[in-house]
Amino acid sequence: MAFNVITLPVIVLFILNGFCQLYYAIKLKRTYPEEHNIINSYVSFVLWIIAGLLYPFIYLTDNSRIRWFQALSTFFICIFTPGILFLILYYQYRVVKKNPELKKRRSFSFFIKEFNQKRNEPQNLKISKFKKDLNRKALHLFPASVIIILWVFAVYIWGGMWKADQIWGISGVNFGKFLIITAGYSGILVFSALDYVRLSYVFENRNIFHLLPDNVSNILKKALNRNELYEFTRPAVFVLALVPIFFFPFGIFAAAALIGTIGDGAASIFGIKFGKRNFPKSSDKTIVGYIAGFLASFGIVIICLWIFERDLVLDKILIIALGGAVIFFVIDFLSLRIDDDILNPLCCAIVMILLYYFI
Repeated sequence: MAFNVITLPVIVLFILNGFCQLYYAIKLKRTYPEEHNIINSYVSFVLWIIAGLLYPFIYLTDNSRIRWFQALSTFFICIFTPGILFLILYYQYRVVKKNPELKKRRSFSFFIKEFNQKRNEPQNLKISKFKKDLNRKALHLFPASVIIILWVFAVYIWGGMWKADQIWGISGVNFGKFLIITAGYSGILVFSALDYVRLSYVFENRNIFHLLPDNVSNILKKALNRNELYEFTRPAVFVLALVPIFFFPFGIFAAAALIGTIGDGAASIFGIKFGKRNFPKSSDKTIVGYIAGFLASFGIVIICLWIFERDLVLDKILIIALGGAVIFFVIDFLSLRIDDDILNPLCCAIVMILLYYFI
């Protein structure tokens, strides 16, 4: 583990993004004091800084091949991804310039009107909440699924079946880190760039909301909660929360990532679909939802540890799984002001890693 100067652009880029999002958050809080949760924004700011500072130390070894892959990763994160984003926005700018009416139709006020209309149509009242939550959880599951697929490919196919590690001089584990970090950090920038465009309505003289592509706008109308109209979307924050725990054994990391998606999704979807009794009564959460989330989290940890941590005995796997599931339940029950997408992976991973090493 050593610092390589080639990683400096990523550090600077992520720290700058942290301050940029903090600036947005302060402006949103002043304009929409009731709607914007500034606590989430403060935590997100800290996660941006941590992600930037940890980036150079992802690899435990240091050699010429590792440094080459670090340089390649830096290129994709700092040059290729921003370049693609710039081209997309420039294309949207040209489209709007040729069709000025499109700018009016892509305004935030029109977005809000359609957002409300989709939720107030009589035929949608009964199922809209369930479908919206299903869309949200699918969007949140995507980053975690990509991470696990990349790891399985790198370790078990690229380095295992294909023996490509002998050609490239880098182990399957380190190649997996390269793929995950490159895709993860690039994905964070993509989601954040879309948020900068989407939330630009808060700046009257610098509003570029109309540059948001129609297909992205349609996805957001289906997946966003009302309070998220005035906040940064959850996928970027969720991936940022995964960065500090990426140093843990992969089984723990994967379990924490999936608890934050499948566990939370099971609690929400089963609660909406089958829940009859709310607890507490003033909450919209149900006993069925709590049970579904707990069982899903428990099962997820068992599966992840059984697949990725084959040296663990069954008793230890069950204890770690129980610890992760209990922490998920506590976070779900308390409904703290800090978003679950941040708390679930971080808190569950910390408890599970303590059980992993000390029992």
